[in-house]
Amino acid sequence: MLRVSLAAALAVAAVSGLSAPAMAQDSSTVCLITKTDTNPFFVKMKEGAQAKAEELGLKLQAYAGRIDGDTESQVAAIESCIAGGAKGILITPVDTKALVPVIKKARDAGLLVIALDTSFEPIDAADATFATDNFEAGKLIGQWAKATLGDDAKDAHIAFLDLIPAQPSVDVMRDQGFMEGFGIDVKDKNRIGDEDDPRIAGHDITNGNEEGGRQAMENLLQKDPTINVVYTINEPAAAGAYQTLKSLGKDQDTLIVSIDGGCPGVQNVKEGVIGATSMQYPLKMASMGVEAIAKFVKSGEKPQKSEGLDFTNTGVDLVTDKPVEGVKSMGTDEALKACWG
Repeated sequence: MLRVSLAAALAVAAVSGLSAPAMAQDSSTVCLITKTDTNPFFVKMKEGAQAKAEELGLKLQAYAGRIDGDTESQVAAIESCIAGGAKGILITPVDTKALVPVIKKARDAGLLVIALDTSFEPIDAADATFATDNFEAGKLIGQWAKATLGDDAKDAHIAFLDLIPAQPSVDVMRDQGFMEGFGIDVKDKNRIGDEDDPRIAGHDITNGNEEGGRQAMENLLQKDPTINVVYTINEPAAAGAYQTLKSLGKDQDTLIVSIDGGCPGVQNVKEGVIGATSMQYPLKMASMGVEAIAKFVKSGEKPQKSEGLDFTNTGVDLVTDKPVEGVKSMGTDEALKACWG
């Protein structure tokens, strides 16, 4: 288990450019801890949390890791929130297993802990999870890709551009959802990489950013130059993959699908860089999370799960300008009115 001192926590906050140290918090403070403060998804999440906190008269304390995968900074932020007497934590965990012990510490101290976007493992390590149905998000783009390819789907060569080696739940669910939608036997749904379908050219990690997408695409093309379908964990990784494909003259012959719904990603769908993406709603996740903590402060009531699920579903929509029969979607003109970033 990772342990850090309060001094280390404050140092992390200072290095990250984060406001107000823990000792300035009070019982009306809500902590938001995101994976990074550069990804537009988390920028929009912070905007939603800040706006809702101001509306409800709460103070928002925001923290972020330096990169996706920075577990140490998230541990430091949680410790800081506990020490400062915050009433609740909203967190997008970078390591859904390693953070469980410090999350238990926060809950034992009386804080309401809500996971946003990415669930813990086990999911009940947090009091609640507000998230996209990430398996459904992956399934939608898998169904679309399979229908778009038609008979050629049986001979596809698919590259999987995943997130980080730790395989957080969001990474696994999107990846496995795509496979199910495409018609691949996923074997263990809780694990990436145990499949034996010959259409899988390989998996590589991207850290959820463009540079990682470029490098991962290069690596996988070296293994299989005939790749013609690319699944990516998010739209920045998709943009990086496209850059590599274009530099090699393979962009016109390769279908890219992704997940996020950021405005740059939706624009890339409009321009044909990405064939289809699944849109999620980070502002809604964060604002609902702040509302839930405010309600907990007043009444002690904890959030309820969506019917039939073990989390609160904040919605997902397929975005493409090339709709296929049997898969509901919205066009990019409509999506650009609802996107973020």
